[in-house]
Amino acid sequence: MKNKDLDSIISLLEKNYGDLKPFLNFGNAFQLLIAVVLSAQCTDKRVNIITGELFKRYIKPSDLAKKNLKDFEEEIKTCGMFHNKAKNLIEASKILAEKYDDTVPENFDALVSLPGVGRKSANVILGTYFNEARFPVDTHVFRVANRIGLADSDTPEKTESDLTKIIPSDLWMKMHRWLIHHGRTFCTARNPKCSVCFLKNYCRYYKNLKT
Repeated sequence: MKNKDLDSIISLLEKNYGDLKPFLNFGNAFQLLIAVVLSAQCTDKRVNIITGELFKRYIKPSDLAKKNLKDFEEEIKTCGMFHNKAKNLIEASKILAEKYDDTVPENFDALVSLPGVGRKSANVILGTYFNEARFPVDTHVFRVANRIGLADSDTPEKTESDLTKIIPSDLWMKMHRWLIHHGRTFCTARNPKCSVCFLKNYCRYYKNLKT
């Protein structure tokens, strides 16, 4: 992609979406970890409804570490894959309470070693709460970046590598949120709204449609 096209894409995204706030509600790093784990294959809207009640009870890892699995499953049962998520969150809470003095470590390797926390989730936590330069790649970012032509990769990890090579690091988290919002608003998985998309003149997918 030409530098001038990249600059235009960034400018248009910023003009249309501005300073987007995190899509998940949280009060601290542990609550963000809970929300991120719950968000896998579940809408942010649903997660925020669930955590609205959860966060009244779970402030720090030790609050959840001793929770009965069945009881916690009941609290998050409206979220997809609630059994695995409940198990992972309780186990992760035990580790955080015992090994990290009831805190969430600001360390990528430590985060991805926790049950239920993968590369994308760790990057979201580090980029959102700890303000590190991170570029989390979820399904929306993966789809949109590769459709537009910002990336040309077949995995989220390779897409992350492509994006971090061409996007200035101070824009990584902004671009992460812009691309997610764009994927929900215009560049949907099915029937993308190409004809009314403000990026269509720079988009590889749209150019291929026309030809």
